[in-house]
Amino acid sequence: MSAAPSLGTTPLLEVSNLRKHFFSPQRWLSAAKPPIQAVDGVSFSVARGETLSLVGESGCGKTTTAKSVLRLIEPTSGSVKLDGEELLSLDAAQMRAHRRHLQIIFQDPYASLSPRLSAGEIVAEPLRNFGDWSAAQRHERVQWLFSKVGLRPDAAKKYPHEFSGGQRQRLGIARALALGPKLIVCDEPVSALDVSVQAQVVNLLQDLQTEFGLAYLFVAHDLAVVRHISHRVAVMYLGHIVEVADRDTLFKAALHPYTESLLAAVPLPDPRIRRERILLQGDLPSPANPPPGCRFHTRCPLAQPVCKEQRPALTQRSVNNQGGQWVACHLR
Repeated sequence: MSAAPSLGTTPLLEVSNLRKHFFSPQRWLSAAKPPIQAVDGVSFSVARGETLSLVGESGCGKTTTAKSVLRLIEPTSGSVKLDGEELLSLDAAQMRAHRRHLQIIFQDPYASLSPRLSAGEIVAEPLRNFGDWSAAQRHERVQWLFSKVGLRPDAAKKYPHEFSGGQRQRLGIARALALGPKLIVCDEPVSALDVSVQAQVVNLLQDLQTEFGLAYLFVAHDLAVVRHISHRVAVMYLGHIVEVADRDTLFKAALHPYTESLLAAVPLPDPRIRRERILLQGDLPSPANPPPGCRFHTRCPLAQPVCKEQRPALTQRSVNNQGGQWVACHLR
């Protein structure tokens, strides 16, 4: 297994050979079902102040990877290190001490907020759970957080249903910021918002990153958003990372055929420009019965016999100041 692709600096987050397999319960007198290999041997790292985006088709394992890093889903195996400390070996009490450094912004800004709590109570809840904050200190912190995410301080008395979608997501961002985290997982944070609101939220995330030195693990399928916010991009296919590169390199000179097919599907703003489409044949294989060798070979227009027999390792193909370009392909 190759080392996790990273920047030259010491990474904040190091993920090595991460696996998450879902096992079906064994029923009496029924044959055992193979596990669903949602994430199978993923390695990457995130530097301080960096945004690494995970992209790929629905069902490729992006969200499962992100939640496994936070241990919202317990990984099957692998290694997750934050500031050099292994997280997967910690018990619940030990892990709780690290929760303040790892936060998440959920995809659905309404379902992730309690309808029974006011906006101020939602943002103040992490402060009640971690640290010794007086009521006056919590109130002052909540007012400050509201101003940072572009909400009026008097909105703290409102309930989630009284906000618009974009305002609810700002509320989720304020909650994630409450404890001063080092890393925030953004699980498709703008996919449920109108396009005009998406730009506002993405710009807010970038401003907060610059001000507080935050690192983001950004899960998305909208490549236009990814191109705007990312420093580096990792492309996932059927539980594997198939390519990692800095943003500009990936969008200008992608190497993996799957990455090329994703980029070819992005609409161009100028209708006079025609882009050659790469149409993939067949359906996405089942993660319960993935194909041998390269998992993309069943749909790859360049597949050769070696692709059906050997799984390609994620290896470095070029070097630049953003950590190089890594690809898992026998032919590239």
